[in-house]
Amino acid sequence: MPDPTLIPPIPRLLPETVRCRRCDRPLRDPESRILRLGPECRDPDPAARALAGDQDTLPGL
Repeated sequence: MPDPTLIPPIPRLLPETVRCRRCDRPLRDPESRILRLGPECRDPDPAARALAGDQDTLPGL
């Protein structure tokens, strides 16, 4: 039987403290911790949405 002092500890899958990639707040929800994004930061940014309207056609089409 191997000496228990020589067996390395089993690494955790996630660190004890996981922070949001976007806002750097600590995350507590398991899904948020896995995604590394809080529920507010997972939603698309309304400012980044494309505006609906007329667009120029692509050349060559």
